[in-house]
Amino acid sequence: MDALDLKLLEDLTSDGRTSYAELGRKYGLTRVSIKERIDKLRAEGIIENFTITISPEATGKHVSAFFEIDVEPIHLDGVAHALAEEDAVENLYLMTGSSTLHMHALLRDMDDLERFVLERIYALKGISRVQTHMILKRYKSRRGGLRL
Repeated sequence: MDALDLKLLEDLTSDGRTSYAELGRKYGLTRVSIKERIDKLRAEGIIENFTITISPEATGKHVSAFFEIDVEPIHLDGVAHALAEEDAVENLYLMTGSSTLHMHALLRDMDDLERFVLERIYALKGISRVQTHMILKRYKSRRGGLRL
């Protein structure tokens, strides 16, 4: 990767719909050469995919919660796979530190959060502790972008 690749990644992170022609004009290159560079970044696995960001609130998801979930080691994979299948779950990670799993979920309201915790999380075998943290205000969200 060179300096231009880094600039292209920054531009695409800001707006993934920026056309090759527009990027070419910005950097004094042809549309084809920009496409080739981006194709190379995709082939190398640097760009994993192009996607959109949907506003959770606009789709009725007003509660954004993070969970620290302790799981008995023998049940870890089963719990992780079950939680990964839940529509509300946005991200799920195996972490170091005091909690085993770190999870982010988007839910409609407090009643939905309560049902999710009681009926979806605590219903799983091997859960020993769940700690819930709710977002009060978002100051920054990178949503897949890297600061280069």
